[in-house]
Amino acid sequence: MRPTYLLIILPGVSTLDLARTQFAITTLFHFIFVPMSIGLAAFVALCQTLHYRTGRDVYLLMTRFWGKFLLISVAVGVVTGIVMEFQFGMNWSQYSRYVGDIFGAPLAMEGLIAFFLESTFLGLWIFGWGRLSPKLHLLTAWCVAVGTMISAYFILAANSWMQHPVGYAINHVSHRAELKSIFAVLTNSTVLLAFPHTAFGALTTAGMLIIGICAFQLIRRRPSDVVTRSLRLALPITVVTAIVTLGFGHFQGQLMEKQQPMKMAAAEVLYNSTNSASFSIFAYGPFQSHPAKLTHDLRIPDVLSLLATDTLHGRVEGIRQIQAQEVKKYGPGNYIPNLAVTYWTFRLMIGAGILMLLIAFIGVVQQRRGRIERSRWFQRVAIVGILLPILANWTGWMFTEMGRQPWVVYGLLKTSDARSPNVASWEVVLTLAGFIVVLGTVTAVGAWLMLKEAKHGPDDESTPGATSGPSAPATAPDLVMAY
Repeated sequence: MRPTYLLIILPGVSTLDLARTQFAITTLFHFIFVPMSIGLAAFVALCQTLHYRTGRDVYLLMTRFWGKFLLISVAVGVVTGIVMEFQFGMNWSQYSRYVGDIFGAPLAMEGLIAFFLESTFLGLWIFGWGRLSPKLHLLTAWCVAVGTMISAYFILAANSWMQHPVGYAINHVSHRAELKSIFAVLTNSTVLLAFPHTAFGALTTAGMLIIGICAFQLIRRRPSDVVTRSLRLALPITVVTAIVTLGFGHFQGQLMEKQQPMKMAAAEVLYNSTNSASFSIFAYGPFQSHPAKLTHDLRIPDVLSLLATDTLHGRVEGIRQIQAQEVKKYGPGNYIPNLAVTYWTFRLMIGAGILMLLIAFIGVVQQRRGRIERSRWFQRVAIVGILLPILANWTGWMFTEMGRQPWVVYGLLKTSDARSPNVASWEVVLTLAGFIVVLGTVTAVGAWLMLKEAKHGPDDESTPGATSGPSAPATAPDLVMAY
């Protein structure tokens, strides 16, 4: 598999490589803000619930402040998501023709059900301040949060079908895969683990963003009730969600060992089947060409077997053995993914998750000891920690998709057979450059708006009209024209 370079077009780089690069880049842009919006929607709804139940102004200020970050992330996420949809018809027409009957079903349900629910109630939430009753307005906030989760479920169901195709049959007349059971697609064992892993990961993403922005306020010596209360909520929630995310990630790994054993072997660069397989912390060398020359600086005995089989002496299949099985099952070909990519993305994903858990846990300890407002080192670490969820989301997606290669739909359709046959390399390069400019600009604007609101801070918010009780403010918070 040839390496792909993002901005430098080298001789010998195929149209397929360019099409894959384009899809990867647009997905990575999309993945910056979407998990934020999912997690922030739940956090904003929680803050508004606390205001409704207690009548305390601080929770209303929290709802308004974090609501601005929610709106920014939703706006940028929608724009970047639309660009992703274009590519199925542009660069992957053979994929759309062959499996569109199945893959398109959950995506259509996402658009018609989840996105409609999410966008409609988001509009009601924005414009309903002071116009809807407090209880009904609170309901709109929770409908937004639920809508984002349902949207994620349908999209993950579509992706999970690519990882583990179920509920379909091949029509040998039309040479297409046809949907036979939407229930099987929506209850795929892969999505039943991928969804909670992604949902709790999104909550962790939002938690790290909130913790980092609060730390930014503290390091600028602008403590407030909003900052204190936000940290009091976000820190323990992030500890719990990070633990749960790692837990579901573990179960996903075990399912992956059964459904896509090559991906697990590639993650460890395990060339031969082994009992009591150790886990490599760090390795370097020519992964793909000279596995015997790989140097492992640190290994933990039996851990890979424990992760894959729940036993210290369990057997983990090796790359060579799985390659032979795949050739026997699917015919001649190279079924080994890019080992360097799978090895390092797997470790970066896990490492980022552990660091997020560690930062949140230290924050809880610092807060309980009353030191968090004076702990400059923790505040700086928490600000940098905003980038960790992005790293985890990016590397997790790259590992999931790159580790499945050469399949676009595992065991059913190869990536090389899924591209548009009549699209030339120069056309992909041209659209790729355009997407980078557009998405880069949109992402930069989104980041700038978030930084602007973080600098503005909750202290500068005007006092809400409601001073006690769960009543709505007399005037709507300036959420729409805040930018």
